[in-house]
Amino acid sequence: MTATALDKEDLRQTVADVLELDAADVTDEASFVDDLEVDSLMALEVVVVLEKKYGVRLREGELKRISCLDAAYEVMVEKLR
Repeated sequence: MTATALDKEDLRQTVADVLELDAADVTDEASFVDDLEVDSLMALEVVVVLEKKYGVRLREGELKRISCLDAAYEVMVEKLR
């Protein structure tokens, strides 16, 4: 999969599905922790799903950057290059 093949709306829906939220609630800049009340276990679940879906391995430094959908998108685009 190439970076251009990463669809942000698909990523939004995937994150929303894992968090059991409406995709409209997962805005580009909504903080997963502060706005969407994601705890560490839910955050880990998001990461596991993204790793499986996109066939990547995320390092600890990359995990810490994933604070909102925009940040998750940036990290995934970098990983898929």
